[in-house]
Amino acid sequence: MTDKLVFSLAQLNPILGDLKGNLEKAKAAHVKAVEQGADLLVLSELFICGYPPEDLVLKPAFQRACRRAVEELAKATAGDAPAILIGTPWEEADKLYNAVCLLDDGEVKAVRYKVDLPNYGVFDEKRVFEPGPFPGPIGFRGVRLGVPICEDIWDSEVCECLEETGAEMLIVPNGSPYILQKSDIRQQVAIQRVVETALPLVYLNQVGGQDELVFDGASFALNGDRSLAMQMKGFVEDQVILVAERGDEGWTLSGTVEPQADKDSNVWSACMLGLRDYVNKNRFPGVVLGLSGGIDSAICAALAVDALGPERVHCVMLPYRYTSEESFKDAEDCAKALGVRYDTVPIKEPVEGFMSVLSDMFEGTDSGVTEENLQSRSRGTILMAISNKFGDMVVTTGNKSEMSVGYATLYGDMNGGFNPIKDLYKMQVYHLSAWRNENKPAGAMGPDGEVIPSNIISKAPTAELRENQTDQDSLPDYPVLDDILECLVEKEMAVREIVGRGHPEELVHRIEHLLYIAEYKRRQSAPGVKLTEKNFGRDRRYPITNGFRDRG
Repeated sequence: MTDKLVFSLAQLNPILGDLKGNLEKAKAAHVKAVEQGADLLVLSELFICGYPPEDLVLKPAFQRACRRAVEELAKATAGDAPAILIGTPWEEADKLYNAVCLLDDGEVKAVRYKVDLPNYGVFDEKRVFEPGPFPGPIGFRGVRLGVPICEDIWDSEVCECLEETGAEMLIVPNGSPYILQKSDIRQQVAIQRVVETALPLVYLNQVGGQDELVFDGASFALNGDRSLAMQMKGFVEDQVILVAERGDEGWTLSGTVEPQADKDSNVWSACMLGLRDYVNKNRFPGVVLGLSGGIDSAICAALAVDALGPERVHCVMLPYRYTSEESFKDAEDCAKALGVRYDTVPIKEPVEGFMSVLSDMFEGTDSGVTEENLQSRSRGTILMAISNKFGDMVVTTGNKSEMSVGYATLYGDMNGGFNPIKDLYKMQVYHLSAWRNENKPAGAMGPDGEVIPSNIISKAPTAELRENQTDQDSLPDYPVLDDILECLVEKEMAVREIVGRGHPEELVHRIEHLLYIAEYKRRQSAPGVKLTEKNFGRDRRYPITNGFRDRG
């Protein structure tokens, strides 16, 4: 029995499926744990393969490779080396589990399985894993460690079982993705478990981007009296020491408490990290995007520079006859402020070429949306050609307000590989743009000061597809639109409830109709950073063919 344990908590960024790379990352963390004088290195949920593995984990060859990697890692723990607690898929008796393995003395000493498999929102673990039996503690250096896995602490049963079977503290490996205010929610859940069990709790979370998901880290530890013993930074890799000491009243944890960033900084960091990891983990040399002089492309350009650095961002102005001198100046000023490569490619010839070849078929019809969309599709084709030629990924720039109501063109401005603002409403885009001009979050690779010209933030938004066009020609003012959309999308409110907030009933019905009929467009849109509980795609899965309308 020991009265002191030193944990090395490694909040790291694995690459899903890169078993060799993740193994090397774990080995490097173990070397650091040795230098820190740790007894136990703790890694996150399913670390060896990355989280969430989705249906990849059903592949038998993948399962075998994960086990081999864990068994190889176990060799590093021989002799007096620190032990390792690592998450991995684990097949046993023809059943596949989301597991945590304790590696010690050169071998796999203990395995525990996740009990509560989440099956909501972005999670689909019941599809791929079997639920484990209720676990008992793991004996380690004479201390009984309870190891609930992520969702296991979101209800009381698993932690109560561990406390009743003698656990002295709870070590929780997690793959918990970021949403707004998620850090506060996690801590409240953890506090509930501490109150119920009177046990200290260590919450170790993954960091990094995986497709639409961003994991923010922000790992922490609580003492049995609910006091905060340790807090790690958000959105960055880190590895810190946490000391546990036994006293008359049980175990006390002590570590460093890092200050936490504010909401705006967290949202910007999530968008930035999601874009950075999507580009880097998929091995794109850089990104290219259309810079129109409007707010959405400007904030995406700023995010791209913060994520990748200006040398990996290529901005292209694609003007047509309706592009104003103001937009020319704003786009150029934005590119200069960000320090990116900036080119101009006029689209007059391709647009008028399309018009010419279609002139006989379109004869006698009025000019309208079809001709406007040809401008957008010409721009999309040119950006994709640049991408094909030089390998840079196209960043698409539609915000959540526009994607909600279909204010976007398939195979035009929707072209692209990833969208960092897909889950931001228009007014949030304005707010964050002004915020970034006054702030530079940790890890940002862009310049200080104003990176989005103030005129872009203050002018009326327009797609500039016809003379004197503004977005409000066909949409309500964005504060009104965003409020209606948040009610419909985030809160699933009934039309009569939304009307009760002061919105005209006819307008609410119109926005609801636009929301439904744009579903087919959203199904074909690029992935983008998830920030809310109801992002389009993984969370909000509405049918395309849908005859329902809320008539009250």
